[in-house]
Order: sequence, then structure tokens, then C-alpha cells
Amino acid sequence: MSIQPQTFDLIIIGAGPAGSAAAITARRAGLSAALIDKAKFPRDKLCGGLVTGRARTQYCETFGRDLDPALFQAHSQIAFHAGDVRLGEIQKTPTLYLTMRRDMDAHLLGLALAAGAKDFTGQRIAQINTENPTVTLDDGTVLTGKILIGADGVNSMVARALFGRAFDPARIGFALEVEAPPGPATDTIRIDFDAASWGYGWRFPKAASTTIGVGGLQAPNPDMKTRLAKYRAALAEDANCPVKGHFLPFGDFKRVPGRGRVLLIGDAAGLVDPITGEGIAHALQSGAAAGIAAAHAIADGNPQSALRRYRTALRPLHRGLRMAGWLRPLIFEPRLNPLFRRAFGQSSVVKSAYLRLLAGDVEYPGLCLLVLRRLPGAALRHLRLR
Repeated sequence: MSIQPQTFDLIIIGAGPAGSAAAITARRAGLSAALIDKAKFPRDKLCGGLVTGRARTQYCETFGRDLDPALFQAHSQIAFHAGDVRLGEIQKTPTLYLTMRRDMDAHLLGLALAAGAKDFTGQRIAQINTENPTVTLDDGTVLTGKILIGADGVNSMVARALFGRAFDPARIGFALEVEAPPGPATDTIRIDFDAASWGYGWRFPKAASTTIGVGGLQAPNPDMKTRLAKYRAALAEDANCPVKGHFLPFGDFKRVPGRGRVLLIGDAAGLVDPITGEGIAHALQSGAAAGIAAAHAIADGNPQSALRRYRTALRPLHRGLRMAGWLRPLIFEPRLNPLFRRAFGQSSVVKSAYLRLLAGDVEYPGLCLLVLRRLPGAALRHLRLR
């Protein structure tokens, strides 16, 4: 006996922040939405768990509430380092928040399900048809939809179905992280620009643990385990705790995030800032944008137009990521490290601009102008040669 397909307006694969944002946005627009994930929530997720002011703003807009202090711990101090060089500490930053992704993602999924999204978490996918959006689950359940949204992370099976691979191995990033016991009493977030090549290290003090990690482009970091060990030693942290690893789409965003009636959002679309590493804000933003685009396309009776509408909504974000890619060599190119250290360490204006970027108070066009004014002429000559 054949199983009757279940039909939805949207099928969303991946129930992390991007997928939950798309689901709740779609539901508020009156669409039906199926939310699929192989994991049963709560589940662990490699991520520093830094929630910026930009992410907070997007969260409030998308989910219609402010951050819950029980889940998001506020911080207003940050210290910057580069190797043995202390680049400065700022005591009163725009507020940053730290969370555990295990808790945050379960919270966001709960809000999406409370809004009426149909729960298909804890179920693996046997087959995807991207031409006529259809998903077959391992238990034989068949779901059909007018639009399919891939929110299934950097290793996206939806992206593989569309393009043959989820990411470009030559451009992908990689991170290692440990969840260590709470360290010495401190509320200071720490960023180390030299902990990894073309990347950075982080120490995030949380209520019940300290998240320590290193991440950067994979190609120049074949020894990431060694880099993490050195970084932990520099922090005098040697707890016996498991090491987690994960790919990061470090600025390798997809210029066309989908095809036909399929949209890619969040990490599946490569929406991670190549300088700050921020991905949560972009996941929420792209998820909401995809939900809105789908709602308008379906209302007009033309689901095929969702991708065009979604690409239009993403233009400012894509422009910012392109500019971040242009600026990245100034910060991470080894031959320019001394120039960057001097400019960043000596200028409170540059550090403030970095924090305003995280807060969402300044975008990359404004930051580009500031950097070009501040960096020495030698760096500009180097860029022209490149």
C-alpha cells in the first residue's frame, strides 16, 4: 500500500537558527511548514556561542521577543591579542552575549513549533527531489512542498543535491573547540588573531563553562590540533575534555543561493563573515528573508519567483561579505601582520569600529573607508600589487 504524501507550502531541512527563523516567519505569513532535522533537540553544536548586537536585533525582529537572560549571558568587556602582543582591552563595549548552542537552538526550535511548524526532527532523510520539491524520510514518510529550503549547515545535503558539492574545499574554514570548566573569575571575552593562520582563537567565559577554540581557513592550517593545543597552553588551560571539530564556510558564500524552487540559507548558503566569523546573525537574517520571499511568491501564485525575491533581499548582506573578503588580507595575511597589529593596537577608533560592526551599528562600506584612512601606505601598495 502506497503512503499518501503530506503536503506543505514549505519544506525546511535543518532546524537550527536559520531553519527555525524561516519556519516561524513562514507560519506568521500563513504558510504551512515542515521542519526536518536528523537530530533530536536539544543537541550539541560546535560554535563559540557569541551572540552579537546584530544577532540580537535580528532575533527580536524575527521571533518577536528579547533575549532571555537565562539563556544569553551579557558581557561588556573584550580583550584583543596577537601572539604575545596585547592589542588592548575595552571595558565598556556594545553588549555582547554568550550562550550554549545546545540550549539556544532548542529554544528557537520550540518557538517555531509553537507557531505551528510541523515537527519532523529526529528523522533522517532517505531521498530528496529538488526539481519537484519532495523529501522521503527513512521511515517512508513522503513530504511534498511548493518550496524547499536548505538550512542544513555547511555540509548541506540540499546544496550537494543542487550543485554536486556543499562547499569549495580550497576555500573552506575549519575550527576546533573545547568546552572547558569555568576558569578564573572573569567576564572578559578574549580574541587572539594569531592563534590560527588566516583565523583567530577565542575564549568565551560562560556561566558553567569556558568555550575555547581556534578556527581559520583549512588550507594554511593542516596542524589545527597543534594550534589548539598551543593556544590552550598559552591560556594555562589543560582540562581533560573532548575536542570537537567542524567546517566553517568562512566567506565562501554562494552568489546564487539556490535553484528553481529551492533556497539555501545560513551556513548552507555560506553566510559566515570571513573576518569576525559571525554566522548566527546571518542565519537568522537569511532564514527570515527566505520565509518572506516564499510567502510573497506563493501568494502571487509563482513559487518559482521565490529565489529572485530572496536574492534581492540578500544583496546588502552579500555586498558586506564581499567587502569583508577584500579586507581580510589586511588582517590575516602573514606579511601584513605587523602593520595590522600596529594599526589595531594603537587605534581605539579601529577597535571601536570593529565592535560597532558586531553591534550592527556600522556596515562594511563604512569600515572599509576607516581602514583605508588608518592603514599605512605600505599596506595599500601591497594590496594594489595583489
